[in-house]
Amino acid sequence: MKEEYTPKYRRWYDKDPVLSSAMNTLEKSDDKTQIKIALNLIKIIIEHNIESSEYESVEDVLAAVDLSVSENTQYNRWYDIDSTLRTAIKMLQGCPEDTQHIIAKEMARLVVDKIKEEDVVE
Repeated sequence: MKEEYTPKYRRWYDKDPVLSSAMNTLEKSDDKTQIKIALNLIKIIIEHNIESSEYESVEDVLAAVDLSVSENTQYNRWYDIDSTLRTAIKMLQGCPEDTQHIIAKEMARLVVDKIKEEDVVE
């Protein structure tokens, strides 16, 4: 899925308010929280894609995502700095919009739960 920019939506995930909010909260989270969320997000995306019968295995899901990084790639986006986070976001971007919306709800819950968990620890 190619990133679509319009005057109304600056980033591909801004089209869905739940996804946009979850991504903004994730962006403002600390590095450790971002990695934990990214790992959970990868798991959720794989589960949803296999459940929808679009793919038959984890390998099929990963093969469908362009995870290649060229030597000349500049890391301009906040999620490009870490490879796990970049992978999770690229996988999410590659999902159909209806799947993105479902995953966005789970992602929002994960982000909120992680933040609450950290507040209790501190």
